[in-house]
Amino acid sequence: MADELHSGRIKVSGETFAAEYREAGADLAAEFAALLDQAKLALASEQARPEEKLPPIDPEAIAAELGLDHPVKSADLGRMRRSFAFANHPDRVAPHLRQRAMIRMQVANMLIDEAKRRAVAGARR
Repeated sequence: MADELHSGRIKVSGETFAAEYREAGADLAAEFAALLDQAKLALASEQARPEEKLPPIDPEAIAAELGLDHPVKSADLGRMRRSFAFANHPDRVAPHLRQRAMIRMQVANMLIDEAKRRAVAGARR
């Protein structure tokens, strides 16, 4: 390392440049601290909100939400799946609701697949 410094390939800046570099870093640290304070204030106001109602994971409630509580045409099942996924897919909900959304999607897909099987079995009779 010392040989490289003395070789002339590495240039060492004067104290003025080093001082400017330190000042720029200090400004960034102050900016970051201010940004962090703003984020903390925003999160504190979010915590004060009333308890939100979580979407149900009960299969009967999801079936009713899908509209499977009454007879449905086989052709409508794909539309129902897409519509439910548009509103409930884990990638489309808040991070704290992703696990629940994943369960809801699994239950909805299971219910729709079962309805499709029943529709196919009914058509074969």
